[in-house]
Amino acid sequence: MFNSLGTVLDPKKSKAKYPEARVIVLDDNFNTFQHVANCLLAIIPRMCEQRAWDLTIKVDKAGSAEVWRGNLEQAELYHEQLFSKGLTMAPIEKT
Repeated sequence: MFNSLGTVLDPKKSKAKYPEARVIVLDDNFNTFQHVANCLLAIIPRMCEQRAWDLTIKVDKAGSAEVWRGNLEQAELYHEQLFSKGLTMAPIEKT
């Protein structure tokens, strides 16, 4: 007799890949280093002060820096929060 409760799922099919995205801050002429670093610390999870400053310096020197990478939904949230604090943001890049 067949037990329908014992159905085995194919792991390749049951693990749907969620879209990932990159959050990128762009350099501008009006946000201070302190403001950018403070925003990163306040909004990006597990951001430490040293990493926030390293990313802020990278934004200034290179013109942009990826500040977070992960699932699209969270990327949209962090992007919007950073934008609402006045940071200049690149469009979200899906990976």
